[in-house]
This record gives sequence, C-alpha cells and structure tokens, in this order.
Amino acid sequence: MIEDIENLDLILDNTKADTKFNAELSLRPKLLNEYVGQNLLKEQLRVMLSSASSRKAVLDHILFFGMPGVGKTTLAQILANELGVKIIVTSGQALDKTGDVAAILANIKEGDVLFIDEIHRLRPKVEELLYTAMEDFAIDIVLGKGPTAKLLRLDLPKFSLFGATTRLHSVSNPLKDRFGLVAKISDYELCDIETIVRLNANKLEVSIHDKAVERLAKICRLTPRIANHYLKRARDFAINDNSSIVSLEVVEKLMTSLGLDDLGLNENDRNIISKIYNDFSAGPVGLSTLSASMNEDPDTMNEIFEPYLIRLGLIKRSNRGRLLTTKGIEFVHKYGLIN
Repeated sequence: MIEDIENLDLILDNTKADTKFNAELSLRPKLLNEYVGQNLLKEQLRVMLSSASSRKAVLDHILFFGMPGVGKTTLAQILANELGVKIIVTSGQALDKTGDVAAILANIKEGDVLFIDEIHRLRPKVEELLYTAMEDFAIDIVLGKGPTAKLLRLDLPKFSLFGATTRLHSVSNPLKDRFGLVAKISDYELCDIETIVRLNANKLEVSIHDKAVERLAKICRLTPRIANHYLKRARDFAINDNSSIVSLEVVEKLMTSLGLDDLGLNENDRNIISKIYNDFSAGPVGLSTLSASMNEDPDTMNEIFEPYLIRLGLIKRSNRGRLLTTKGIEFVHKYGLIN
C-alpha cells in the first residue's frame, strides 16, 4: 500500500527507474535462437512464450538467478523482444520508496515487462506493494492523511515482472512464490564460451585465430560478460600493434597486462590461495576470518571469488571452513606462492 500520497499526480513524477541499458547492446543476442548455452532453460522459455501467445496472455513472472555476467539481463531483454513489448529496467536499490514503483506501474502498458535487477535489495514496503501488483494487477493508494484519508485501488494493465539476483537466498519466500518460474542460469561449458567469442568477434568485425579463441575462453571464468570484456581489450591490443587480427600472442599480452595466469586467475585469486596455505596451514579457515585477513567483504568472497576457485578444484568448503585441495596445494608450488 502506498501511503502519504495527497495527489495522484505525484506518483507520475516520482520515478527513479533507469530504463537504459548501459552495457554494449551490440554484443547481446536479440532472440532466443541467437543465445548460446542454457539449452534446458531456453526450452522452458520457448514453451512459456508459445503458451502465452496461444492464450493471448501476458508471460508469467520470472525470477532469474546466477553469478554476475552470466546473462540474466540479456535473457530478460530477449524475452521482451520475443514478445514484441517494451522493457522497463530498474534495480532493487533504486526503488527506495513505494512511490518509485507506483510511478513505473502507473505508466506501464498492457503486456510490458518490468525488469528489476538485484531484486533482493528491495525494501520490505516496496516488496509488499509488488505482491498485489504481481497477483492482482492493482496497487492500493492512500490519498491524504489522518481521519480524512481515503483508500484508492488503482487497477493496472497486465504486465510481466522479471527479477534477477545473485543471491537467491536473500529473496523472501513470499516474493519468490509469486514468480511462475524461478530459473537458474547454470555454468557455461567451455565450448559455449568459445562460440560466444567467435560470434562476438564477428560482430566487432575482428579476425581472431582459433588458438586465441581457445585461450580467451579458458581465462574468462566461463562467464560471457568477462569473455566479451577480454575480447574487446584484445582487439585494442591488436590495433595498438597495427594488426587487424587477434592472435594468441595478442591474448598473451592482454593476460600479462591484467596479471592473469593460464587459468584466468588474477592476483587477488592467487592471494586467497596463498593466504589459506601460508597463514592457515592450507585450512580449514572460516569465511569471516579469511575475509578479514584479506580485507574483503565476506559476501564478495563467498559469491564472487570463491565459486570459480571451487569449480577449478583449488579450494573446497567444509563445515569447519575453507581449505585447499591437493590440486590447490600443487597450484601453490607451481606458481611459487610459498612465503
């Protein structure tokens, strides 16, 4: 419910929604058949799109979750394109007041998509307002204050709400339950990343050697966003060398400039491994203790740095904390990380 609104016109002036994509849209696939990887999820989405079209209904609300850079926002944009509707993009952090959401919803059109990134950051009052908007396509507004205040229900056009989060556990169950699909963006396979690099090199009108594609795919943490960043930086290095081709040598120059090893790990990653080995006898060490010793936020350690180190088999989590695996200890010796 929206309170302390004396004039309904205030709703229309109180938006902080950011409707612009700041990322380079030229590299983003526009339709599902252009999207590489996530085959099971794509099939689910195709069925939902077909059903909604047959029923002449809006698409069910969808919550995407997964690591940063894996394509949550891209999929939201693709679905809007497939539906032929407008997508309004904002974030949980930007929706500070109920009036912010009301301003967006009061202007939404039938069938439009509202995309909320970092939806786990929504304030409780804002989240509660979304409950009725998602279920009943209506919001309740209090006009005026005190004993003369009046309750007004504002009916909304039917719309689809897409949310995205890197922290599914931080999304409340009442909100989660209102999504027709809670979809995980799974890890990408190496071959998928290689395909993405080749496709986007073509979009950038850059020639790239096969060995360069393979190396870029191996150092990008199996994350499309990082692969695209590295591809663009490799292009810059090639241009700086007066070359029109991204070769393996160019990618190796990029790796040196970024401090990346053959696994795509940077100095911070190696410091984590080194810290566990040298300061905590290869572990186990608790997350809070390790984070404090690294001067890092525990959530950043847990959600950004650790998952790839775990996927590589260098560290593992246990009930007693983080510890290096045999492979992790071998990594320490290989790269001379012993103090």
